[in-house]
Amino acid sequence: MEPGFHTRMLAALHWAVDSIWLASEQVTSLRRLQILVTLGPEAGANTAFISTAPPAVLSVPPMSFVEYADLIQEGDVAIIFMGHDSMFPVKVQQGAQTQTRYGVIRHSTDLIGRRFGSKVTCSKGGWVYVLHPTPELWTLNLPHRTQILYTTDIANITMMLELKPGSVVCESGTGSGSLSHAILRTIAPTGRLYTVEFHQQRAEKAVEEFREHKVGHLVTVLNQDVCKDGFGVTGVADAVFLDIPSPWEAIGHAKSAIKRHGGRLCSFSPCIEQVQRTCAALAEHGFGEICTLEVLLRVFDVRSVSLGLPDFGPDDPLQAGPDAPGEGGAPGTPAANATVTCRTAVPPREMAGHTGYLTFATKSLV
Repeated sequence: MEPGFHTRMLAALHWAVDSIWLASEQVTSLRRLQILVTLGPEAGANTAFISTAPPAVLSVPPMSFVEYADLIQEGDVAIIFMGHDSMFPVKVQQGAQTQTRYGVIRHSTDLIGRRFGSKVTCSKGGWVYVLHPTPELWTLNLPHRTQILYTTDIANITMMLELKPGSVVCESGTGSGSLSHAILRTIAPTGRLYTVEFHQQRAEKAVEEFREHKVGHLVTVLNQDVCKDGFGVTGVADAVFLDIPSPWEAIGHAKSAIKRHGGRLCSFSPCIEQVQRTCAALAEHGFGEICTLEVLLRVFDVRSVSLGLPDFGPDDPLQAGPDAPGEGGAPGTPAANATVTCRTAVPPREMAGHTGYLTFATKSLV
């Protein structure tokens, strides 16, 4: 046996042990592993115990709305996907069951330890996908405590407010948390969200959801009236978002919350009269670049269609007549009722209309 073989063997085994990915029950209870390694014929002197007690690489990252996890663990939120129009969230719990139209999903055996994105067979033989939660999926499945913002408006808000990792954002009101989750995903891992909710029960429920979704360290929830008490911070925000009945009453507090060197503001209002008063208040407080827009989403349906081939007659008009070549199925002329199939995009007959007006402004550097 060549010199150094045992040393290299031990190093390789250390690397292999550190690469072990625990699954199933070992995910939730990392146990001390001992692997007996026998090196060559000298089993007595060259027997080693390699202990993982437990190395950092064996810890499984938890599910979070701002960072993807690989395996489903107890306490995670997962999205049960049965179709684009049929999905719902579940909280994974040891021993729990979830009923679907395809049968029962047993959390202990069907979910815990499986990878997000797995195809799970239910008790009746049907199957579903178990998806990792994202802000977009949460918007489609969250429990509605208020009217919510959808992805079409959220995408424009995130872009126009110039949000990025590390941004500090003030928001009012929290509502059902649809926009809040999208903001948190954008500003993670070093940003901060200060969100104000007037209704006490909604504020308490928001705190509970943020903690359950592993984003509580990025957000501060305040239960107060933003029009009277503000956001609880001064001169720290890169952006402010307002979704309240009278946003013009909170413009002064928004200006105080934004950093001295400037920042962006957005106000969402369903009525144009609210927009008028908000724009007047923004101009009065020295905001610039004031603009209002409305986002309408029009989704086209891509499908196959059959189009009839027109019969333009013979190529040479002098040949027209009862005995002209090409008639009666002659070569070069399309047969009667001939069609061609092609792919095309068809506009919808109905579409979602007005949701609200988005008013954006920039705090002056003066």
